[in-house]
Amino acid sequence: MARPAILNSIERKSMLLIGDFLIVLASLNVLVNHAIDKEFISFNLKVFTFSFGILVYFTFAYILDFYNLEKVAKRRHILSQSLYITAIYVFVMFVGAVLLFDASFWRIPLLIFLILTPIEIGLWRFFFGNVFRLIPVTKNVLYIYDDQTEKNLKEDIATINGKEMETFYNVKLTFSTDQHTLKNKNTFLAATEKIDAWIINTKSYSSLPPDLERILLRSIIKGKEVLSFTSFYENTYEALPIRSHNDSFYEILQLRNKKIRYLQKVFSFSVNFFLSLFVGIIFVICVPFVYVLNIFFNRGPLFYTQKRVGRYGNEFKIYKFRSMVVDAEQAGAKMATVNDHRITPVGKMLRAFRIDELPQIISVIKGDMQFIGPRPERKVFVTQLNSIIPFYNARHLIRRGITGWAQVKYKYGENLEDSVRKLEYDLYYIKNRSITLDLRIIFKTVTTVIFSRGV
Repeated sequence: MARPAILNSIERKSMLLIGDFLIVLASLNVLVNHAIDKEFISFNLKVFTFSFGILVYFTFAYILDFYNLEKVAKRRHILSQSLYITAIYVFVMFVGAVLLFDASFWRIPLLIFLILTPIEIGLWRFFFGNVFRLIPVTKNVLYIYDDQTEKNLKEDIATINGKEMETFYNVKLTFSTDQHTLKNKNTFLAATEKIDAWIINTKSYSSLPPDLERILLRSIIKGKEVLSFTSFYENTYEALPIRSHNDSFYEILQLRNKKIRYLQKVFSFSVNFFLSLFVGIIFVICVPFVYVLNIFFNRGPLFYTQKRVGRYGNEFKIYKFRSMVVDAEQAGAKMATVNDHRITPVGKMLRAFRIDELPQIISVIKGDMQFIGPRPERKVFVTQLNSIIPFYNARHLIRRGITGWAQVKYKYGENLEDSVRKLEYDLYYIKNRSITLDLRIIFKTVTTVIFSRGV
C-alpha cells in the first residue's frame, strides 16, 4: 500500500506561519481588549497596535530565519529562537508604547505580554516539531539518471555547500537510462508503490524506455510528485545547478519570451533612488572618520579603484575604501580569503560592517551598478572562470550590484568551488528576479551588516 500524501516544505512552513499568526493575534487581543483600560483604548489605537505588532513580529521572524524547518525540527533551537525573537519583538512593542502613549496604562499588560508570548510561541513550536517526528515528512525518491549524472546521485540531493542538510528527499530507488536497470517490470512496479517523488536527471527525456514512461504516467495519475532535477535543485536550494547534471542552457535558464515587467522596473528605480540618498548620506558621514583612521593606522590612499566587468561584459571603474596594504597584489591578482594577511586591522573592521563597500554608491549614481545584482568581478578572474564554469557569462545579463542573492546566501568567495556556488545563486536571481526576491535580499543584507556576517 502506498504511503499517505506527505506535506511539502511550503505547506509545513505555511502551517507554522499560520500558528504563529494566530498566537500573536490572540496575545495582542488580550493586550488590547482585556488588559488595558477600555476607556483609554480607541479604535485607531487598536488597529495600530495589531498592525504594528504583526508587522514587527513577522519582519524579525523572517530576518532571523524563524521558518527554517531544519532548525524547527531540532529541540535545542526551539527555546532559544522563541526567546530571542520574542524578546526583540516585545522590546520594540514596549518602546513604541512608551514613546507614543502614556506608559502607565501599559506596564502590567506589557509585563503579561512579555511572559506569555514566548511561552506560547515555544509551546506551539515544540508541538509542531513533535508532530512531524511522528508523521512522515521525508519523501522516498525514485532517481532516474544516466552515466553522466550518476556520480551526483547522493551529494546533489542530500548536501549543499559541502555540509549535510535535510532536504526531506531520500533516494530509495534508482534507474539508469544507459544500463536499462528495469529488468523485472512487476518487481519494479511494486517498488514504485512506496515512492513519493520522481526526480529525473538525464541529458534527454527521449531516453526514457516506454515501460518506464507508462509507470511514470501511473504515478502522476496517483498524485505522485514528478520533477526534473533542475526544478528540485531550484526549489530546495534556491539556486540553479550548473555542472551537476545536464549542461543544457535552456534547461538552466528556461529562456522564453517574457513581458516587460513595468512594476519591477519602477520598484528597482525607487530602490536605487532612495537607497542612493540614504547610503550617500552614510558615505559622506563615514569619509572623515575613515580618513582619520587611515592617517594613524592605515597609511596610504583613502580609496582604491579597479576595473570590473559589468553588464554585457563591459568594464567600468569601481570605488571602495582601501582595506588592504598598499601594493597588495605585487605577486599578481589573487582572490581575497577569510584570514587574508593583506587586509589591515582597519580594513578588517571596514569589511566586517561592509563600510568598505560604501564608495560603490558612486558607481550606482554613474549608472554602472545598481543596489541589487551579481557581484562585479575583475576581468582576469572572469576570463579564468568563463573558461572553466558553464554559463558564467550569463551573469552579465544585468548590471552588477552592491548586494545580491549570492552575497546574502553564500559565504565570501575564496576559490573556484565558491565561484561555482555563487554563480548558481546569481543565475537563480536572474531567472526569478522579482520585487519579493529583492525585498528578501534587502532584509538579509540588513542582518549581514548588523550581525557582521562574512568577511
